[in-house]
Amino acid sequence: MQANLEVLEGLARRLDIHVPMDQFENEVQNRLKRLARNVKMAGFRPGKAPLSAVARQHGAEVRKEVLGETLQARFGEAVQTNQLKIAGYPSFEPKTGETAASDMVFSAYFEVYPEVKIGDLSAGKIRRPVVELGDADVAKTLEVLQKQRRTFEIVDRAAALGDLVRFDFQGTVDGAPFDGGQGEDYTAVIGEGRLLKEFEQNLIGAKAGEAKGFDVTFPADYPAKDLAGKVAHFEVQLKEVQAPVLPAIDADFARALGVADGDVEKLRAEVKDNLAREVKRRVQAKLKEQAMELLLQAATLDLPKSLVAREAERLQKMTEADMQSRGVQTAKLSSDMFTGQAERRVRLGLILAEIVQANQLVAQPEQIRALVAEQAQSYENPEQVVQWYYQNPERMQEIESLVLEENVVAWVTGQAQVEDVATSFEELMGRA
Repeated sequence: MQANLEVLEGLARRLDIHVPMDQFENEVQNRLKRLARNVKMAGFRPGKAPLSAVARQHGAEVRKEVLGETLQARFGEAVQTNQLKIAGYPSFEPKTGETAASDMVFSAYFEVYPEVKIGDLSAGKIRRPVVELGDADVAKTLEVLQKQRRTFEIVDRAAALGDLVRFDFQGTVDGAPFDGGQGEDYTAVIGEGRLLKEFEQNLIGAKAGEAKGFDVTFPADYPAKDLAGKVAHFEVQLKEVQAPVLPAIDADFARALGVADGDVEKLRAEVKDNLAREVKRRVQAKLKEQAMELLLQAATLDLPKSLVAREAERLQKMTEADMQSRGVQTAKLSSDMFTGQAERRVRLGLILAEIVQANQLVAQPEQIRALVAEQAQSYENPEQVVQWYYQNPERMQEIESLVLEENVVAWVTGQAQVEDVATSFEELMGRA
């Protein structure tokens, strides 16, 4: 076999593959003979059709099949001989010009993986949030859980923030009613954001049985374009005000949240454990984000166009499937819309692969077991969840990938300058 490798621009390569005609024709004939033993053709008993008839009916298909297999096999041999790392799939084109009559010559066009160089990370800076969970954080979380299980009772007072109100309303713009501007027995909790903030503010202080008129300016980015930026006048008849009633943090409350014996202190301990897991997850996510950005800035490499195109197409299909699952009707998206995102993902993937290989950052079995156990802790039956992971190779592959990412982040933080930053739980959650 002959195979001549030519370096083209960037990562592109061309490999000329020579296929001897006599070997190719022999293989075609052999396959036609094997096919003729069982093929069914009109006018002949099974396996009795003459070879010439079989060749007329199936020859083109067999020749295509043999050629495809031969090119793939010889391409594979050439790749091994030249010790190439192929990125994507090759495309084959017949080569024209001065070629021996005894050979068919095809050019395989493909890309190779790039050399990845990781620059010095010692000057890079990473801010690591350090959170000290306290009783106040547990109390705030319990308050959120109380609000999720609140009830409402009718009160004879003016509406306040957090109250559930029931009302009728009529809205007009320039004196004319508009679509969605009228309603009867409409209910909303003041402050939850279901209504425009300016509308909610005008309900505060009103009592049941009162009528009130006021103007509201729709935001410039309001989804209904015909209302965006316009001033509407509303006439509102308040019918009812209900105040929230929070359940007591007692044994019944604890049992409702899964503490079988109703021990409130156990509930507080479980809440604190859950918060600690969330803190760990958030801190790791922030470290990962900074570490990845540092690597993107420090690494130099060429991107294989074939990998970028394939990733862009994958992102396109994922987005289309997600939109369809949510009932969003849209025209077919173009993969070009995802090129920038695909380039970033491919670049980062190549960088991570290089770091993992160069530093032998393999996912150790004990790391995998620890992460599976950690993932399972937030479920009611952790043992079943652990079993669920280990029963499926794809799920275990996802866990292994997460461990590898954690190892890379740890490696980067070991190279860079890390500053511990005291952070409150609310700040970490983005609520401060």
